[in-house]
Formats: sequence, C-alpha cells, structure tokens
Amino acid sequence: MAHGCDAYRLGVADGSIVVGFDLDMTLVDSRPGIVDALHALADEVPRTEAAVLREPDLLLTLLRSTLDRVLAERFGDVRGGELADRYRVIYADVGVRGTSVMPGAEAAVAHVRARGGRVVVVTAKYEPNARRCLDHVGLTVDAVHGWLHGPEKAAALRAEGARVYVGDTTADMDAARHADAIGLAVATGTHDPGHLLAAGAVSVLDSLEEFAGWWSAAGAHHGLPD
Repeated sequence: MAHGCDAYRLGVADGSIVVGFDLDMTLVDSRPGIVDALHALADEVPRTEAAVLREPDLLLTLLRSTLDRVLAERFGDVRGGELADRYRVIYADVGVRGTSVMPGAEAAVAHVRARGGRVVVVTAKYEPNARRCLDHVGLTVDAVHGWLHGPEKAAALRAEGARVYVGDTTADMDAARHADAIGLAVATGTHDPGHLLAAGAVSVLDSLEEFAGWWSAAGAHHGLPD
C-alpha cells in the first residue's frame, strides 16, 4: 500500500522522462554481500579491528551513511581509508556475489523504459562495484553515478534532468529535494514510512512492486506518459 499523496506535477520533456533510482535496498538487496565482504576483511586484520567489523549494528549504519565516513569514525581517517580501499577490492568479488534484485525492480525499470523514459542510478556505492552489482542481477540502466550520498546526489540528478528519484532513506529524499525532483520512497530499507514522509517523500511504497500502480495514479492526475 502506498502512503501519503502525490502533490507535485511530474514534468515530462520531449516526450520522455528521466527517473533516478538509488541502488542498495532500492533496486538490489546488498545486505548479504556487505556482511560477507566485512567478514572477509575482518579475517585479514588484527583481532581488535576485526571485532569492530563484525559488530551487528555496522550493517545498519553502512546502509544509512557511506563506507568511508563510517570506517573513519571507527578507525580514524588514515586507517579507515586503508580499510575502505581494501573493502572495495574484496567487495568486487565477495560482495557482488551476495547481491540480489529487489522485488519489483526489474518491472519498475521496464515500466519507465516502456514509456520512453531513461533510468539512471545514483548511489553511495563505489561506482565500479555498483555497475558490477547491476550486471550481476541483470538490470540494465542508462547511467550510473556512484560514490555520492544524500545532498551530494543532487548534482548528478540535476545533470541527468531527473524528475523523479526513488530511494529508501531520508537522505535520498533530501537529495531529491535539493535536485528539485519528486522524491518517491520505498520502505524496503532502514527507515519507516513516517520518517520518509517527514523527509519530503511524496509517497512511500511498500516495495517497487507498487511502482507501476503509483505511476498510473500519478499519470491520471498529472499527465505522465502511460
């Protein structure tokens, strides 16, 4: 069920629309891969560092922030940077294998494409690994912008001309607002619908399986291509 109401008119230029999507917990479930990569990294480092990398709440923190920021907070800027670099190397193998497509993601991408739209991914994930994850789950998109978080995503969304940005965090909704895009949230990540609406989401979907229905309802009221 969708929560909230769609108060914005969705702009369609030259018969097409650009829709941006976040990656982790929006298009793909990256949790198993992140945990596997963290544990593989923990196997390489001293016991005290390994204990931090195996903390149960680290996954949740990473899904709400960025790898470099989180590791810098725990290990200091220099050591955190070293661990982040090594993690990205490990993730290219271990983490990508543990990634799966989220319910409704394939259909959501196809829905935009079928209406002449472009699909762009704007994510905090290291861009080469983001592309590897998309290839692994078989999702084809028109552009990928990586290593961006929260308001940092706004510049990429603006450059792409995105009118809609779909994400699972309050930071994603903040990015949409800064980009003058419609923020559409999915409650498949770490934030509940109330927090996402408070952050500016025009609507919150339980999953991307509801995306086509939301699009049809928005089209009926705002002239989206259908």
